[in-house]
Amino acid sequence: MNETSKKIDHSALISSQVVIVLLNVLAFILDQPWLAAVVTTAMLVGTILSVPGFGFVYRFLLRPIGLVKPYILLDNPEPHRFSQGFGGVVMLAGTILLFSGASVAGWSLIWLVAALAALNAFGGFCVGCFVYYWLNRLGVPVFSKHPPEGTFPGARPKRTATHES
Repeated sequence: MNETSKKIDHSALISSQVVIVLLNVLAFILDQPWLAAVVTTAMLVGTILSVPGFGFVYRFLLRPIGLVKPYILLDNPEPHRFSQGFGGVVMLAGTILLFSGASVAGWSLIWLVAALAALNAFGGFCVGCFVYYWLNRLGVPVFSKHPPEGTFPGARPKRTATHES
């Protein structure tokens, strides 16, 4: 095991991504910029607190009722935090554009975040994590983590925490 890897419950990450997608789609369908602002706030607060923005939905609803089971993988939390924070900043820009009347530009940014969250949740590829790991390869100082052993940068690790050596 990479000594920097930690046990990360990917069910919390995936659940959060699904909620981001659903709320952004709902915000668009109902044309409710305030709902995009809620998603933005959850993503940015989650980044500051180092938790998935909508992880509470998993923790207090989905897991207790048995709808979603824990999926513990050896991974680095930092790339996920970076990805969520960057997505939150893009959401913030989109939300500001929506409230200033630039709806096409605003919804475009909101849809970009929704699409990337869907890719992460359903495809197992985190574009923000990919960017984090490439910034690490370029030697940018604060991007200090490497992908878990045997994992393509940005891909969901295959190695579960129960298979530790």
